[in-house]
Amino acid sequence: MQLFGRGLLEKIKKAKLAGENAHAIYSPPYRNILTEDEILKNSPKLAAVNILLYLKNNKWYFPLIVRSKNERDRHSGQISFPGGKKEDFDQNFSQTAKRETSEEVGIDEHYIRIIRELSSIYIPPSNFYVHAFVSYTKKNPDFILQETEAVDLIEFPVESLLNLTEKPKMKILNSSRGVEVPVIDFNGHQIWGATSMILSEFSLLLKNM
Repeated sequence: MQLFGRGLLEKIKKAKLAGENAHAIYSPPYRNILTEDEILKNSPKLAAVNILLYLKNNKWYFPLIVRSKNERDRHSGQISFPGGKKEDFDQNFSQTAKRETSEEVGIDEHYIRIIRELSSIYIPPSNFYVHAFVSYTKKNPDFILQETEAVDLIEFPVESLLNLTEKPKMKILNSSRGVEVPVIDFNGHQIWGATSMILSEFSLLLKNM
């Protein structure tokens, strides 16, 4: 399957979500599956992340960021989507996703169009309940990283998601309690945790369109 042109966006909008079945493929082995009621009893911090699609040389890509080192951030130094905590002034989670994308990678909110929401995901170590979105921008991105949040940007080809396996590579990472976790290895970058779980769902969505 080759993913060219803007017809992809409409297919993404209509495709079915795999939810926890997709998340489980790249889930750390120590992760507990909680119901939404159980999650909400923990008074989680609410957040949103964004898979921002853009065309480059007639192929679709999206940005990932390498997070800045911060002792107060449980996800410091990890690879993630643009995104962050929902603020009181955000009208909804999609607004959070667009605002945080604008702040972290320098894309004006005006040029970001939400396609759909993916399945939400709870992150126990940081007590974040994350709403994940897929969006696109017509404007050719000129990325400007927010230095306090990101130290590097990875342009990830959407086509590469078609190669994700349902038996992922396992690797021991220092920040994962010394336990092997499933990883996506892309150009030497180790993508794991919530980011890989969300990518797993997006991958299955693309394969099942």
